[in-house]
Amino acid sequence: MPLIPAWRAADRRPTHPGEILREDSIPAVYRSKSEIARLLGISRQQLYDIMDEKKPVSPMMAVRLGKLFGNGPAVWIRMQAAYDTWQAEREIDLSSIPTLELKPGPVSSL
Repeated sequence: MPLIPAWRAADRRPTHPGEILREDSIPAVYRSKSEIARLLGISRQQLYDIMDEKKPVSPMMAVRLGKLFGNGPAVWIRMQAAYDTWQAEREIDLSSIPTLELKPGPVSSL
């Protein structure tokens, strides 16, 4: 089966992984949030902070989530990276930073 790339309008915010947890992953396993927190080895507050999009999914948390839900850590890391990058692109003023032209040739060490 061929892979079909996901498409999202550039002005649409990527989904925070906490929303995926809250709306899809946890309901799909028919477990309470308290039990999910216990199985992850974290406090309920940590879980709620992620689900409420107050905290990011760290690499350590991505490893836990990937194991618990069987989809590996990379999917959680990619979701968080997409979300963080989209936010940063809108918060940082890049107008004073030029874009350099890359030229072929030997690379010098710093």
